Amino acid sequence: MRSSNYDKFPFVPVAAKADACQTGWPAITEALRTALEAASSAPGQPLVLAVECYPGTNLELLQQQLRPGLPANQWLVADDYYRRPAEIDLLVAGSLTNDPVFGRLNGLLIADFFDPERLHQAQETLATAAGQLVVLVGTGATLVYPAPALVVYADLARWEIQLRQRRGEIGNLGSDNFTEKANLKYKRAFFVDWRAADRLKKQVLPQADFLLDTNDSTVPKLISGADLRAGLAATVRRPFRVVPFFDPGPWGGQWLREVCDLPDGPANYAWGFDCVPEENSLLLGFGEARVEIPSINLVFAHPRELLGEAVHGRFGTEFPIRFDFLDTMGGGNLSLQVHPLTEYAHDQFGLAYTQDESYYLLAAEPDAVVYLGLKENVNVPAMVADLQRAQEDGGAPFPAAKYINEFPARQHDHFLIPAGTIHCSGANAMVLEISATPYIFTFKLWDWERLGLDGRPRPIHLAHGAANIAPDRTTTWVTDHLVNHVEPVACGPDWREERTGLHEREFIETRRHWFTGVVPHHTQGGVQVLNLVQGAEALVESPSQAFEPFVVHYAETFIVPAVVGAYTIRPHGPATGTECATLKAYVRTQP
Repeated sequence: MRSSNYDKFPFVPVAAKADACQTGWPAITEALRTALEAASSAPGQPLVLAVECYPGTNLELLQQQLRPGLPANQWLVADDYYRRPAEIDLLVAGSLTNDPVFGRLNGLLIADFFDPERLHQAQETLATAAGQLVVLVGTGATLVYPAPALVVYADLARWEIQLRQRRGEIGNLGSDNFTEKANLKYKRAFFVDWRAADRLKKQVLPQADFLLDTNDSTVPKLISGADLRAGLAATVRRPFRVVPFFDPGPWGGQWLREVCDLPDGPANYAWGFDCVPEENSLLLGFGEARVEIPSINLVFAHPRELLGEAVHGRFGTEFPIRFDFLDTMGGGNLSLQVHPLTEYAHDQFGLAYTQDESYYLLAAEPDAVVYLGLKENVNVPAMVADLQRAQEDGGAPFPAAKYINEFPARQHDHFLIPAGTIHCSGANAMVLEISATPYIFTFKLWDWERLGLDGRPRPIHLAHGAANIAPDRTTTWVTDHLVNHVEPVACGPDWREERTGLHEREFIETRRHWFTGVVPHHTQGGVQVLNLVQGAEALVESPSQAFEPFVVHYAETFIVPAVVGAYTIRPHGPATGTECATLKAYVRTQP
């Protein structure tokens, strides 16, 4: 293994001085009080401060800290006007289904959570508060009173929400399920809470007067809406990184701990989410202060500049490329799995596209393998029967070697995995997974007789998986189409470019550049995602000085927005004079 100066807290500098950011509850309260003194309400109407909250925000703490400094006549909580929990459970049941992992995408809105009678009563109460200061907090606060004098958007990263779920601190939106298993709370948030909240966020955040960072309740931060929007506008015109997060798993390894300088504590680190904008955060720098926001906010605010016209036209306000790490160095095999075919994903789950992906090997021990595709002349029904028997108490382990190809895996190998191809990484490999981003639809077929970190068997999805295993993905076909199909593309004095994938069934193209000098790149009107897969450090620069030079380190993933256009990459610092390599992914918009 190797150590690196991997940056776990990348940020985008927005303002040189920290005074644009109010840190701590006293400073935040003072800033809001000053803003309220300058605000006015319509004649005969209350002066309403609406604190619109992303689900998971600690409303009790929010009120406790703000009340002493805000002389409001009334404090109202939007959640008090929701339907009863049992009614909300019925409302969302169809979207959640009975499966422990998979739900169905839906069109639920935060407005659907409100009880019409209770909401009407709240609005009548507000109508009697003419000229009075009323503070209204909670998810849907701006729906209770649509014309507030001031709007604060209290935002929260999805990773922090997951940690609060695991600690039993929060339930789901409108529910009292605090003690429910964390994985079920995550599922409900994923399919219901976050989808509905994001629809409201798209309406509220562009006009919000303030953004309140509530990720660390002991050190909250407040910036103006204008500064938030300026920060997002600055971010989308330069290369940037999102904030990675890491998680242990039953098969996890030790590579990430060393290379990314992760803390001791967990027995391993299985996942490294290095670029999943729907779940990662973005840090905005105000002097020494850092304001954390969900990076999806950038996609919502500047989809065309970020994604490009063609990608936005196809995917809307979704970021379609995901880079993440799968660490089995000193660990175990990933679960044997398959992803849904496009029509199955659409019919069963309401997905517009499916999870095609690939494995790029950042590192591998001599015994590392990738399981990929079926062996020739496999009897698929017999294989499924063996998978079923392996799930039964006392059943024989699944004989993977009988049915599944094992390809030796070496550093810089690239394995393509179009949906429908049975696959997994074996132990002692460090995988950079490049995939489409259709959420969490992985069908586990076999988990090698092990338990999850909670001591329970992890869910197996054999019925879904069996319906999606492509029987023609056998040894010869896989070898001819999916394993290390590297093609030279172009070269220069100090660099060469190769096409490494993806397969023609997939919409993501990947290119690898080896270089000892300056390499020219261009976004060609579409977003690009890159990782420095070899070399200690590289410098990303604008030929026209359109953005400040941007330093990336080994294994770091970074995003280049479509609007950037031309940029260059060269070895830098300790990598100067050595050969470096980047792997670049982008959406193929033409055949």
